[in-house]
Amino acid sequence: MCDLYEPSKGMALLKCKCPQCQSGKMFTHPFYDLKNFTNMEAICPVCKLKFEIEPGFFWGAMYVSYAFSVALMLIIGGAILLLSNGKADFWTYIIPIISSFILFAPLSYRFSRVIMIYLFSPIRFNPDLAKKHASL
Repeated sequence: MCDLYEPSKGMALLKCKCPQCQSGKMFTHPFYDLKNFTNMEAICPVCKLKFEIEPGFFWGAMYVSYAFSVALMLIIGGAILLLSNGKADFWTYIIPIISSFILFAPLSYRFSRVIMIYLFSPIRFNPDLAKKHASL
């Protein structure tokens, strides 16, 4: 058995784990809890990293969320265009696009924050913290 603990950054990102230890949860409730899906831990329960690096840090996540929304709109609009051979009316595009925005809002909110902290912050993975957590 290998004693070296090397977590996957991609899996940690998908599971909304802390970018420093890749073990602690960033959110307090699951995304499908529509009342509380926005509640985020202030600090990592494992390594005690403060997630909001500076006041207003997560305002930048709006741009990431906007990119998700545009991509979703293009994918759904393109699928409708291909399936209807270009003969779909206005409402055939609008209803699925708006419905998907509403359905994917909790996921978009979470992943835009997670991507913001993983890609646009100075926080990097600390293998010592991961080894310490793995040995507990």
